[in-house]
Amino acid sequence: MELKMRLCVALLSLSLCLGLMGHVRAQEEADDMEMDVEDAIDDMQEEDVEEEEQQVPASPPVPTVTYKAPEPMGEHYFAESFHKGTLHGWVLSQAKKDGIDEEIAKYDGKWEVEEMKDTKLPGDKGLVLKSKAKHHAISALLLRPFTFDTKPLIVQYEVNFQTGIDCGGAYVKLLSQTPDLELEEFVDKTAYTIMFGPDKCGEDYKLHFIFRHKNPKTGEFEEKHAKKPDADLRTYYTDKKTHLYTLVLNPDNSFEILIDQTVVNSGSLLNDMTPPINPPAEIEDPDDHKPEDWDERPKIQDPDAVKPEDWDEDAPAKIPDEDAVKPDGWLDDEPEYISDPDALKPEDWDEDMDGEWEAPQIPNPACETAPGCGLWQRPVIDNPNYKGKWKPPMIDNPNYQGVWKPRKIPNPDFFEDLHPFRMTPISAVGLELWSMSSDIFFDNFFVTSDRNVAERWAADGWGLKKAAEGAAEPGLVNQMITAAEEKPWLWIVYVLTVAVPLVLIIVFCCTGKKSSASTSAAEYKKTDAPQPDVKEEAEEEEAKEEESEAKKSEEEDSTGEAEEAAGNDNKDGNTSSEVEHLMLLETHRKYRKPFKA
Repeated sequence: MELKMRLCVALLSLSLCLGLMGHVRAQEEADDMEMDVEDAIDDMQEEDVEEEEQQVPASPPVPTVTYKAPEPMGEHYFAESFHKGTLHGWVLSQAKKDGIDEEIAKYDGKWEVEEMKDTKLPGDKGLVLKSKAKHHAISALLLRPFTFDTKPLIVQYEVNFQTGIDCGGAYVKLLSQTPDLELEEFVDKTAYTIMFGPDKCGEDYKLHFIFRHKNPKTGEFEEKHAKKPDADLRTYYTDKKTHLYTLVLNPDNSFEILIDQTVVNSGSLLNDMTPPINPPAEIEDPDDHKPEDWDERPKIQDPDAVKPEDWDEDAPAKIPDEDAVKPDGWLDDEPEYISDPDALKPEDWDEDMDGEWEAPQIPNPACETAPGCGLWQRPVIDNPNYKGKWKPPMIDNPNYQGVWKPRKIPNPDFFEDLHPFRMTPISAVGLELWSMSSDIFFDNFFVTSDRNVAERWAADGWGLKKAAEGAAEPGLVNQMITAAEEKPWLWIVYVLTVAVPLVLIIVFCCTGKKSSASTSAAEYKKTDAPQPDVKEEAEEEEAKEEESEAKKSEEEDSTGEAEEAAGNDNKDGNTSSEVEHLMLLETHRKYRKPFKA
């Protein structure tokens, strides 16, 4: 009974949820119909509405938020917000890449200054890489060169992969200050000091920080790569939002890499770059060679071991089972496969070209009911006497000398640069990219030595975009409804998500408690206390009932006798009183006098 009640409650709750959902849908349809009716009425009364609009002043339009480009408010070396809508100050490369085909060697990728496709801030313009599968190169000079001495370097800019990114980069190069630097000839081999920014191909998500370190002994440059960030970078490449990339280099050789003002990588130029800044003090001697008698074997075969006389190397690993017996009904004369009697030679069969035709083989029908057909052979089993080829046991090599290594010698190229921060000065910012995706949006480039100035620039630019993008995002309920409209089966998930907890709450909170007898019995079962026998309890109860009934009957008998005695006493008293009354009447009759008239 209790189970039925729970099932009924569950069904009622589920029906309630489904009914509510149907009511919501019906309400939506009713609203749509109401809107259609209102539209029809509006169309029919269009002229009247126009006259009323002429008489009633129109309400003011809703104000539109217009983007205002940030303005640098402190010391800086480069600031570009593209608020003018032109490429003024930027130089397109006219060069060609070396070592590739002439058709694809040109830097002919298109650049435009325009708003984002799905902009939330009208007036927000940026530099957009427009071409797909093209080489792009563009650069601009700093206001003045930056020298790495006692001030930090902060580089930041914004990127938005408007259409996603399949394979390509969005990194920036800080070009080295050299006498032969010409922005019109900017190519992949142009000297740079730092390369920083996002890059992706396939499922490899990278955030580059590379700087070219000058060897103080040879004067040659070598690229040093920062360790890979531990953070998952996938979201920044796929969410189609504007993200702020920041690189901070400090004079104490520490660095920080931030995305959206959150640190995703940090370390030291001395300890966290690959290859290391400073080479080892010692190296292996290239002229050292291992001696011919050097023994590197930790174990050898025991030379004193002798093969036992009873060791049979020729014994097979498997032998026939002598205890096996051929099953009854085995068909020795029947082949396992026979030629298909129903097969016909193809009409186009050419025996000169194809050879003699033979019917295909099929399983022998006679063998289907038999345990087997053909020549019976004993099954094989493991040979208990098999030992295999004898080998002497292994023992420790008494002549073991260890693994040979060449001796160490002082590194002739050793140097110690304790100040790798002091890099080659930079004088320009450049984008030299190849991408299989188009419409990559760049904005708000900034180079400074003051972190507070950089943060203020970011707050005025990227901060405003972040707020606008956040305000444009739908709430959780709207997102769920939108998803359900695209995938109607999600409505079932929503209903079950609400109904199941509701049903459980009703079932477990609204059902009755167990009887006290069953509860006491259940509690009794949890203990080891002795329990009287059921029959004895029944007999005791019956005895108690009989005793109470006997007492009750005795009380009734005594009560009846008392009432009877009282009745007899009353009868005798009444008789005597009647006699006395008659005697008084007789006396009065004898001695009374007649009344006078």
